[in-house]
Amino acid sequence: MTPTQLPGRPGEPRGPRGPADPTEWRTAAVVGAGTIGLSWAALFAAHGLRVRLADPRPDLGRVLSEALPRLAVGLPGLSADELAAGITTTRDTDEAVDGADLVQENGPERADVKRELFARIAAAAPVGAVLATSSSGIPATEIARDLDGDAAARTLVAHPFNPPHVVELVEIVPGERTAEPVVRAASAFYHRLGRTPVRLRREVPGFVANRLQSAVMRESIQLVLDGVVSVDELDTVMKTSLGARYATIGPFESFHLGGGEGGIRHMLDHLGPGMERRWQESGTPELTPSAVTELTAQTERAYGTGPRAQRDRAPARDRRHLALIDALRAAAGRDRH
Repeated sequence: MTPTQLPGRPGEPRGPRGPADPTEWRTAAVVGAGTIGLSWAALFAAHGLRVRLADPRPDLGRVLSEALPRLAVGLPGLSADELAAGITTTRDTDEAVDGADLVQENGPERADVKRELFARIAAAAPVGAVLATSSSGIPATEIARDLDGDAAARTLVAHPFNPPHVVELVEIVPGERTAEPVVRAASAFYHRLGRTPVRLRREVPGFVANRLQSAVMRESIQLVLDGVVSVDELDTVMKTSLGARYATIGPFESFHLGGGEGGIRHMLDHLGPGMERRWQESGTPELTPSAVTELTAQTERAYGTGPRAQRDRAPARDRRHLALIDALRAAAGRDRH
């Protein structure tokens, strides 16, 4: 089978065609009901898809019903009951993926588990279904290693940033055998949901957003452990400087504008030597038991603990993020005029 030849649905002729038009997709299967899976399920339901949520946990119905009021905060105009009307639950993965246009897998972050899960999904899903993983770092090539050509051609990474029903980014990362029509269809689908798909040019462990986050967290942890700032003070520094700036422009544009008429070349010539020295000085903290205890204690003192902290703070986070998105969109509209 050539890279542009994908199987159709049962009974359809096979030929040089991609998956069905994503604007016609009606059913999505969400495999795994952790934080990410629940968020995907709510987003899909909010956009009128029939959602089948699969997880072997016996309390799946209760977990979903408790999560939906919190998730609805990030989907203005929809109630928890309206979201629930579009979601059915099952403990059977085969039942969930049967008839699905797209499968969004959110299982444990282990390559062996994902390979086994995708083999099962590929066997039970329609032959035209797009098979996406929310993996935060395992490449599609590794996950699809043991799949046949048809299934591997339909497998790719669609990595969201948490929570995907609020945060717009979806990193689209095809594997070595992923067919190009699948990449295009998946990108169009997530765009239809109001997300911002960004296709990576090659596979790299951790992809892009998590690698950036890891770099920031490395230095953040080192500064806290060295006693330079506390956890909440570091968060304040980020929120009142880089966080706000990077919500409006990225690091390269920031440097380019910061360099005045000389642009980024001036910034790199002027600040580059200092940056290089700091790169050499940057810490490489070890997450020893004592380090984890210290970081946890400070964070819990600042932001609370347990389910109550999540219940109280997560909706506030989502409201602020949505307010920021709305403000940026309004500003972009004014800039265009």
